[in-house]
Amino acid sequence: MKDFIASFWTEDLKIRRSKLFWISILIFSMFPLGGGVLILVLRYPSLTANLGIVRTKANLALGATDWPAYLGLLVQITAVGGMFLFAFITSWVFGREYTDRTAKDLLALPISRITIVVSKFIAVIVWCLLLSMVIIILGLITGFAISLPGLSLSHLYSGLWKIIISALLTIILVTPIALLASASKGYLLPLGFTILMLVVGQVTNVLGWAPFFPWAIPALYAVSPAPLGSVSYIILFLTGIAGLVLTFVWWKYADQTG
Repeated sequence: MKDFIASFWTEDLKIRRSKLFWISILIFSMFPLGGGVLILVLRYPSLTANLGIVRTKANLALGATDWPAYLGLLVQITAVGGMFLFAFITSWVFGREYTDRTAKDLLALPISRITIVVSKFIAVIVWCLLLSMVIIILGLITGFAISLPGLSLSHLYSGLWKIIISALLTIILVTPIALLASASKGYLLPLGFTILMLVVGQVTNVLGWAPFFPWAIPALYAVSPAPLGSVSYIILFLTGIAGLVLTFVWWKYADQTG
């Protein structure tokens, strides 16, 4: 337990002292604020007459200017935006040991490699959940600031719960990213893989296969959980477990695989 605390504290310290941590908070802060701007564009068309294209996109994204529509937008932002940003965070946490040339020093420490990997995964999960809370808190502040109508406890509870679930579904998919960042010893391969998965997810959606493609499932849930059955969630969880196990295996034999 002492080794885990020391390892996690080290990861936490590296994260808090990095510029990426504060940049990620800034980026996630822009999501609910941007949603608020779209609401204002739709609510006051006479003041945004020169923003025709923006107003059209806002109408497609929201369709209404009330709490349910705004919370629905935040759910989609969490699922789609989180897919790439959570992957970037994971790539940084696992890949920076190689780009900073500290991997050999880390592996030489008298700490179990499983402990190191667990501490990294928990650090990633806490970071991603913190960013999700940023969306929730600023989303609530923005919604009340612009006096959104249609507020009810049921809508609020449902919307916030869906944001949390979308974040958790997206976080599950970071385990293969951790494996790729570790195996490739950097950031490019996992980020390229994430972009590819997002593109393939769009293709599977057109073909009707999205409920069976892990990287399309969080976005589908964000839009409407209706198309998703138990098989979809099983596929998602198995993907996450596979990435987790393979990451543990790779780190355990890292010195043998080069």
